[in-house]
Amino acid sequence: MRVEVKARNNAELIRKLREKLGPEVTEVYINLRPTKEIVVRILENAPNVRKISCPPSLYPKVSKKIIHALSQIGVQLVPEGYPRGRPRKYDEKTVQKILTMLSAGKGPKEISSSLGIPLRTVYYLIERAREVEEWPSDLKQ
Repeated sequence: MRVEVKARNNAELIRKLREKLGPEVTEVYINLRPTKEIVVRILENAPNVRKISCPPSLYPKVSKKIIHALSQIGVQLVPEGYPRGRPRKYDEKTVQKILTMLSAGKGPKEISSSLGIPLRTVYYLIERAREVEEWPSDLKQ
């Protein structure tokens, strides 16, 4: 079982670790740097843990001794990042649908009205597809 524990400071994190962890937990994500004290609390409260993860920005700041000691007892300490920034409104399926309609001979205005996407956005997605070379070879100009 995977558990995510997020806190603003180490004291709050340790308190939450005591509350949320148990013997059934095998993976733990913490949003603060795993110090020796935090790692000990995780191992005390979740003896079956096999993977501890933290943000990629904090991973380089973790002591090499902690990483080595954890690996000796069979516990991985890995960086795990969540996607940053605003999520995209239109996924790759929508972009592919636009490109398919364009290659079928439909114009941007027709694509915009049929999919309910603003015209300017259709032009933007077409241009972005050209830049990342998702563009079908018969439509490159």
